[in-house]
Amino acid sequence: MRLLLADDHDLVRDAIAALLRQGGCDEVRTAGTLEEALEALAGGAAFDLVLLDYDMPGMDGLAGLEALRARHPGQAVALISGSAKPSVARAAIAAGAIGFVPKTLPARSIIGAVTLMTSGSVFAPFDFLAQDEALAGIEGLSARESEVLRGLCAGQTNKEIARALELQEVTVKLHVRTLSRKIGARNRTHAAMIARENKWV
Repeated sequence: MRLLLADDHDLVRDAIAALLRQGGCDEVRTAGTLEEALEALAGGAAFDLVLLDYDMPGMDGLAGLEALRARHPGQAVALISGSAKPSVARAAIAAGAIGFVPKTLPARSIIGAVTLMTSGSVFAPFDFLAQDEALAGIEGLSARESEVLRGLCAGQTNKEIARALELQEVTVKLHVRTLSRKIGARNRTHAAMIARENKWV
C-alpha cells in the first residue's frame, strides 16, 4: 500500500506514519498542509489512499476535501481528525470521502481501517457515527476527551490513560491539549481542578 498522510501536527503525523509503516504499508509520504498534499498528487505520484487531517491549514472544513476530489476525481481520499463531530464524518462521506478515521481509534483499528479503504470499502466507526452529539461528552467535549479528563481527575499519567483507553500516548497528549483549550485550562492540573469545581466528574 502507498499512502499520503497530510497533517499539520508534526508529532501526531509522524506517529501515525510510523504506525502505518509498522502495519504493513509499503510507503507513507507525508505533508503538512492541503497545498503540500495537492503538490504531491500533481507530481504524478500514485497513492492507494490519501488521508487528510480535517483541521489542518487549507482545509476550510470540507472545502479542502472537495477541492482535492475535483482535481483528482479518481483518488481515494479519507479524513482523519481528533476533534471533528459525527456530523462532519457523515458529511465527508456524503461528499465522496471513502472514509473517516478518528485519531482516537486504537492503533490496530487505524491499520484495519486503512487496509479496508485501500481495498475500496467505505470506513467509518459505527459507534462514532451513532453518537448523540448533544450528549457525547462533558461540557462540549467529545466522548473520548471526557474519558481523558476523567483520567486526569483520577491522577493518571498520559501513559496510564493511554493504556486504559487502548490509545497511543501521543493521542492522549493531543486530547489533553484540545480539552484544555475547550474548557479554558492552562494545563492538565488546572483542567482537573476545573472539572472538579464544576462537578463534571
